[in-house]
Amino acid sequence: MEPQWDDMKVFLAVARESSLSGAGRVLKMDPATVGRRVARFEAALKTSLFVKSPQGYALSAAGDRLLGHAEAAELAMRAGEEALTGPSDTLSGQIRIGAPDGCANYILPQVCAAISNDNPDLDIQVVALPRVINLSRREADMAVTVSAPTAGKLLVQKITDYHLHLAASRYYLRDHHPIEKLEHLRDHRMIGYIPDMIFDRELDYLNDLGVERVSLASNSVSVQIKMLAEGSAVGVVHDFSLPSHRSLRKVLKDEFSLTRSFYLVRHQGDQRSDRFNRFADALSSGIRAEVERLESLT
Repeated sequence: MEPQWDDMKVFLAVARESSLSGAGRVLKMDPATVGRRVARFEAALKTSLFVKSPQGYALSAAGDRLLGHAEAAELAMRAGEEALTGPSDTLSGQIRIGAPDGCANYILPQVCAAISNDNPDLDIQVVALPRVINLSRREADMAVTVSAPTAGKLLVQKITDYHLHLAASRYYLRDHHPIEKLEHLRDHRMIGYIPDMIFDRELDYLNDLGVERVSLASNSVSVQIKMLAEGSAVGVVHDFSLPSHRSLRKVLKDEFSLTRSFYLVRHQGDQRSDRFNRFADALSSGIRAEVERLESLT
C-alpha cells in the first residue's frame, strides 16, 4: 500500500489538534473516518505515528520526525497553488490572524476593514484570545504578540511600540480621593488581570506599581476597560483604547507610563509565499498607522 497525500493532511490535522474530534472539525470529517485514515497512513508507512491515550493523540518519535516534512510539503502545495493562479494586484483566499484582545478590539477592526476594502476576494478572520496563539497547531496563519517568541521555526518582525497609562473615569475621579502621587493609589481600588491568568510577563502592568491586590480583575482587556468606564476603580489602559471611551481620563501621566511592543509572528516557511508576505506588509503598516493615529487623539 502506497502512502496517500490526502492522508498526510489528515496526519497534520491530528498532530495539531491532538484528537480525532478536533481534526474532524478542521477537516469537516467524521472522527471515525479520521481514525481510519490515520490507521491507513500508519499501515502504509509501516510505523506508528501517534501514541493514543485517554488524553488524546500525541506524536510518537516517528510522527515527530515526519511532522517537519509534512509541514514543508503543505507549504510547497500552497506555493504551487499560488504559482498556478499567477500574480494578482489583489489578495484572495482566507487568512486567519491571532491577536491579544486589546489589539483585536481596538486596532484590527479598522486595519482589517481597510485591507478587505482593497482586496474584496480576501476573507480575513481575527481570533481574539487572552492567551498566546499556537501557530504550530495552525490556530492562525500569523499572530500579533506582545513579546517576541524565542523558540520554534518562526519569523518574528517588530511592528511598533505602543503606550499605556493609568486611567479612571471622570465620575470615579470626581467621587473619590484625589490621586496626586503614586502612593495615593493605595487608597483606591485597582482593576487588572487575574494574576494567575497573565499569559505574558509583558502584561504584568501592576507589578511595576507594586500593587498587591486587584479588587476587580479579568483576563480580558475589553472587560477591564468597561469596568473602568463604569467608574469602578483605577487601572492601566492602552492609550489607543482611550478614544473609544470618552469618560476615561489619564491619571499621573507624568509619573507612570509604560511602553510595550507589538510583534508579527509567522511560520518561517511562509516567507516563501508572496500572498502571505503582501498581507503581512499590509497588516504591519496598518497597525503602525492606526496606533499612531489613535495615540495622537489622547
